[in-house]
Amino acid sequence: MKLQKLIPSFSVDNVVDTVEFYQDILEFSLEMCVSVDLDGIDTEISEDDEYVYAMVSRDEVSLIFLREDHFQLEIPALRNCPRGASVLFYIEVIDIEKVYNCLEEKVEIVKQLETTWYGMREFFIKDNNGYILGFSEQV
Repeated sequence: MKLQKLIPSFSVDNVVDTVEFYQDILEFSLEMCVSVDLDGIDTEISEDDEYVYAMVSRDEVSLIFLREDHFQLEIPALRNCPRGASVLFYIEVIDIEKVYNCLEEKVEIVKQLETTWYGMREFFIKDNNGYILGFSEQV
């Protein structure tokens, strides 16, 4: 067995708001989105449509956003689970100080930039849906 890629899927209230957060704050790019009528894949968000799915990426990181009702339809076992649960999305970066300085005034920092006992320089933020994203760089 060979594993190739891990792409987290997030349950979100509003796909468009979430895509805008990741584009505007974290500089991700929209790869694709699907409107509520499920009539195909779009590469741009239209103001006239409502969306249930989107994929964004930046460098080697990709993320999927599913509107909560569709997330629960796709994965019935997660219907009554609280959003976010006990998961941390950990992203390795280059130049952690620059990343921190770019984000500190734009997002809620839930763990300040520090060097850990395990040799990583890291900080954590909360996204617009309450998910925790960790950014790290090896010391």
